[in-house]
Amino acid sequence: MFWMSHPSASIRADNRRLLDTLASARHSNTILIVEHDEETMRSADHIIDLGPGGGRSGGEIVAAGHNTRCHERSGIHTGKYLTGELRIEYPKERRKGNGKRLIVKGAKHNNLKNLDVEFPLGLFICVTGVSGAGKSSLVDDIVYKVLSRKLHRALTNPGQYREIAGIEHLDKVIEIDQSPIGRTPRSNPATYTGLFAPLRELLQCSRIKNPRL
Repeated sequence: MFWMSHPSASIRADNRRLLDTLASARHSNTILIVEHDEETMRSADHIIDLGPGGGRSGGEIVAAGHNTRCHERSGIHTGKYLTGELRIEYPKERRKGNGKRLIVKGAKHNNLKNLDVEFPLGLFICVTGVSGAGKSSLVDDIVYKVLSRKLHRALTNPGQYREIAGIEHLDKVIEIDQSPIGRTPRSNPATYTGLFAPLRELLQCSRIKNPRL
């Protein structure tokens, strides 16, 4: 048996290749995956869907069998998204932020090719890209390290860049990562402080629910 947890999260660009490889390997093996990705679910021979909600509202098997059964049972939350009965609507209007920007110029760290990047402040910003595209080089190695050095006098060594403007608009920078703070890798700042519990309750009560959270 091969067991994988959310493989599409780290190899999205090659997800189809991964699924084809797993499909060829299942002839003599069992493949067990925990996943939210629609393409992976549609490729599965068998789906076990837990729910019907999260936290106290979960813990039950709401569907099990060939994946089309999830489509046929209209009361299943996952099935509603797979059939298109439910979908995540994009907001018609986006936040405009506070008009201020953090601007990185001449980023050349690792594989970054002399990039000029603007981060509009007061917004939810997502930096995306395939594995190895330069996300961590830009955000972790340059932006975070420069800000922590300028704002908190941290002894960091930022990656190569020419200039960063707009630091005066910020008063602090806080890194929240998944590093374990106890003996178990499951213990990270978010779990230790109990942050996930109220977030889950908020999402359960909210009209806007993102199944990938």
